[in-house]
Amino acid sequence: MASPKEETLLHPSGVGETRKASSLEEGSETVEENGHDSKRFKSDHEDQAKKYPKKKVVLLMAYSGKGYHGMQRNVGSSQFKTIEDELVQALVLSDCIPENHAEEMKKMSFQRCARTDKGVSAAGQVVSLKIRLIDNTVEKINNHLPLHIRVLGLKRVTGRFNSKNSCDARTYSYTLPTFVFAHKDHETQDETFRLSQETLDKVNELLSLYKGTHNFHNFTSQKGPWDPSAKRYIMEMCCEPPFEQGGLELAVIKVKGQSFMMHQIRKMIGLVIAVVKGYAAPSIMQRSWGEEKVDIPKAPGLGLVLERVHFEKYNRRFGNDGFHESLDWAENEGAIEAFKKEHIYPTIIQTEIEEKSMSNWLATLPIHDYDATSQQQNVNDHKVENSAVVHSDDGGDSD
Repeated sequence: MASPKEETLLHPSGVGETRKASSLEEGSETVEENGHDSKRFKSDHEDQAKKYPKKKVVLLMAYSGKGYHGMQRNVGSSQFKTIEDELVQALVLSDCIPENHAEEMKKMSFQRCARTDKGVSAAGQVVSLKIRLIDNTVEKINNHLPLHIRVLGLKRVTGRFNSKNSCDARTYSYTLPTFVFAHKDHETQDETFRLSQETLDKVNELLSLYKGTHNFHNFTSQKGPWDPSAKRYIMEMCCEPPFEQGGLELAVIKVKGQSFMMHQIRKMIGLVIAVVKGYAAPSIMQRSWGEEKVDIPKAPGLGLVLERVHFEKYNRRFGNDGFHESLDWAENEGAIEAFKKEHIYPTIIQTEIEEKSMSNWLATLPIHDYDATSQQQNVNDHKVENSAVVHSDDGGDSD
């Protein structure tokens, strides 16, 4: 059974109609009583605000993005459910924010660090906001969240802290079955494939080429080669040794950069896979950063996870000032890993087994023309969209 506050959130018009009917039946005495109730409620609200004044904090969040239309909330739209819809409702139900803040999020100075998109998960998302620091805040928020969305930590921050603007870098991981690296001509293309050290070294050699500042206009949409915002700085990128889980051999690619554009990470990985499998020449890597338009395949969004966000400048300035904590979350590493093993990795594996999104995407690689001109690419993109049975869910690598 829903709580009274949940009923108010879910059925506001019905509650209003009931109150109206009651007041008509009970007459002037009820009006007077309602007046007293209103004053008493206002007094209780003021007492709550005095007892627990709002403070600027950050919340460390982990979530499985499957079934959600991304992180960012679209206030006034209930068509697509997002992670923030769940969080905001939990904040209201736990009395961390008043109900009117749910509709006007700027009243609590809400800001997310990264805008993960449809289906994309996070192990280290950080949001900044002003809330009432009630007793056992994290526990009470989690009591109103589904198990696949968790607040793992809370820390006080400076009054002007903004999780997006204060973020120096973001680290994403991409979990994929290792058979994606099997050469198209002379290696098995199914789950029996095992990644050799030689192939892993080749993958890492290609991934290392992304490090530094490059023009990534070919790795996103609606940006030309002369758009300065297409230049992005990549600090680290590598593929870790493989491991087995759920009957699949998996590998995790990690990339750290200042910020990422829509689809950028998925296309970076897609291009390396095309080279390793023998569909494209290694020279395409350098060519993709030039002015020429290059046809680059976009890997599925299923395996993409926001691992960590970095606040190095903030930590140097405020982390040891005696009033604020460093935002490195080292004390939460155990909880983060446990969440990934329980909610993120199983979802990726099970969805791949059931829907074969990666296998279906691999079948589209021969359709791409890796020497395509800008005119040819529009035709090729149309062919891929029509031929692939891929749950292409518009990325997740946007900040």
